[in-house]
Amino acid sequence: MTTRTASATWNGSLLEGAGKITTVESGAFGGLPVSWPRRSENHEGVTSPEELLAAAHASCFAMALSGGLARNNTPAERLDVSATITFEKVEAGWRVTRSALVLSGVVPGLDGAKFKELAEAAKGGCPISSALAGNVAISLEIAS
Repeated sequence: MTTRTASATWNGSLLEGAGKITTVESGAFGGLPVSWPRRSENHEGVTSPEELLAAAHASCFAMALSGGLARNNTPAERLDVSATITFEKVEAGWRVTRSALVLSGVVPGLDGAKFKELAEAAKGGCPISSALAGNVAISLEIAS
């Protein structure tokens, strides 16, 4: 079992206040400002939980696919993955509704059909995809 910890602070009301992702256990980053207007409107260089979720989903999917390709004895030379998270107001309030993965890769010795099959398996098997399943629509586009 592994756990990871991050901390944040918030000062003031939702609309006028601001916060900061203060620390992450690894020390890889910290001091990242967050605010509601930057979350729900133009980011203006300020991150958001949704942007961090997109980074988590893209990297998790890339790792899951890399593992599947290795088990298939066709390791990737390179995988490029982006994830676009949609954060929108719905009847129940603001929600993350979609994560759109876009994948391209260089995998010597692997045909397109098998690449797609392994990518679809990774989409369902990635732990972040599993955490989102049933709550967020997840799509996968394989770019040429």
